[in-house]
Amino acid sequence: MAKEPSYEPEDGKIFPFLRYRQRILKRAIDIVAATCAIIIALPIIILVAILIRLDSQGPIFFAQTRVGYLNRPFTIFKFRTVYSRFSDPLGVISLQPNDHRVTRVGRLLRGLHLDELPQLLNVIRGDMSLVGPRPHTLGSSINGVPFFLIVENYWHRHTVRPGIVGLAQMDGYRGPVPSVEHLKRRINLDLEYIRDWSITRDFMIIFRTIINIIIE
Repeated sequence: MAKEPSYEPEDGKIFPFLRYRQRILKRAIDIVAATCAIIIALPIIILVAILIRLDSQGPIFFAQTRVGYLNRPFTIFKFRTVYSRFSDPLGVISLQPNDHRVTRVGRLLRGLHLDELPQLLNVIRGDMSLVGPRPHTLGSSINGVPFFLIVENYWHRHTVRPGIVGLAQMDGYRGPVPSVEHLKRRINLDLEYIRDWSITRDFMIIFRTIINIIIE
């Protein structure tokens, strides 16, 4: 029997990959839940598409390459929230609060996190999961230094599929990464999620994320 692969971060704790049965269970729930979510959200998706088209010139959707499961690149889908002329395919310059590149409709979508809805398609395609570490862009860096050169065990977060929502984001670590300490905290939370994974925790993260959005 093949030994389960694992890795050991600096604190000495072992963070295992998800076992085969866990991966199958998580994937099955992703497919069913994402399909149901798309059907339920279809009227909202159509309305958002119309608003984007009326608000500014350019495509309705924004496609960008991100790093995913086992370090494989994939194309992530989002509703376009930025003026087309400011498109940043590599994600070198993160969007800031009150960023002038964001459209009027884009501000509303980002505030309600509706720009992430097309990622349900990524879940069905197998690129992403409903819950997991958020996928970073190819150009993600701090002061020009790529994330993977800053945090030694950075790539270990890719032993699971990236998620639409994640433990780090639930704890408030989302948006721009302003410092090395901020990045390390995010990565630690990603690794904690992998180490302590359970279906119950996935549902808890989704529930708390929804509550946080409502409160905001």
